[in-house]
Amino acid sequence: MGSPPVPVPFLAPMLRPLRKGSYTRRAMPQPTPLLERYRDLLARPGEDFPISLGEGGTPLVHAQRLGAALGLDALFLKFEGTNPTGSFKDRGMVLALNRAVTSGARAVVCASTGNTSASAAAYAAAAGMPCFVVLPAGKVARAKLAQTLAAGARMITVDGNFDEALTAVRALGAQGVAVVVNSVNPDRIDGQQTGAFEIVDALGRAPDAVALPVGNAGNITAYWAGFSLYAAGGRTDGARPRMLGFQAEGAAPIVRGAQVEAPETVATAIRIGNPASWAGAVAARDESGGTIEAVSDEEILAMQRRIATTEGIFCEPASAAGVAGVARLAREGRLHRSETVVSILTGHGLKDPDIVEAPTGSPPIAADLASLRRAMNL
Repeated sequence: MGSPPVPVPFLAPMLRPLRKGSYTRRAMPQPTPLLERYRDLLARPGEDFPISLGEGGTPLVHAQRLGAALGLDALFLKFEGTNPTGSFKDRGMVLALNRAVTSGARAVVCASTGNTSASAAAYAAAAGMPCFVVLPAGKVARAKLAQTLAAGARMITVDGNFDEALTAVRALGAQGVAVVVNSVNPDRIDGQQTGAFEIVDALGRAPDAVALPVGNAGNITAYWAGFSLYAAGGRTDGARPRMLGFQAEGAAPIVRGAQVEAPETVATAIRIGNPASWAGAVAARDESGGTIEAVSDEEILAMQRRIATTEGIFCEPASAAGVAGVARLAREGRLHRSETVVSILTGHGLKDPDIVEAPTGSPPIAADLASLRRAMNL
């Protein structure tokens, strides 16, 4: 038998037994809930917000390696994948569900390409309210379906695309059967403004440009409204960013100027042919002096991999559309190296992991040091 191990000096304080009464238990401070943090901008008189899952407060990452490669010194990624259900939808859903509860709603309902359903199901569960989700058959990533089912939502699959599903859901809302919690609900847009608030709070000013993927177009509408509200309230110097929206080529109705009857793209979250917030997106583009353009599926998937390998952030394909567009604008000289650019990564890569192709790999090797070093070329 060998000698007992000698404690490393810096571990010694941890190894000493605590004296009786020498430890005071302290509660970990909890962050202020998102809606309370921005109560003065969002709340109605006397309004309470009892429901929260800890949404918001997502990281704004200075993408130094990716920015250097693209020729941008101040490229930031706002990673919304750290929200409770893994996407930006939670910002608006928390407000929509709080107000659905206080209005005495019997249930909530949404049409979804996946992220809205996962968020609605989670917040409805927290509120103890039935949630119904209408999904286009075969058009939703499996991970998002799993989230929705786990939270107990009732899923109804329809033989049609998202736009047809939303039309039916809006008719239900008009009849008062349930509260619609898609982005046609203004509470959703109001809640999603908080992403813009957080960017200004983190940077100390508005950025020069903000890039987003555009599907149903609620998010670009909400961010522009948020920057405008902050500017009008004197929380910035009045400057607002150019809004840069990017659709997938196979689902680019705003770029084409016409509805797409059968939208198709690997980026399922933006596979939408008739955006509900089309007018809001166009207004955000025009009022800000920005642009809305299309990127290919190849550009989207290449940028998804590039973000992960240069910055360590795994985002879903739709999220990468905005950064793919930024790369193009920088390459064409339409974004200057000195500009502060924020790209919104709208959802976590685990939302749609099947899109990542597993490498073929090599056959198994012996489990010994020499074999490992040869395989690693180290």
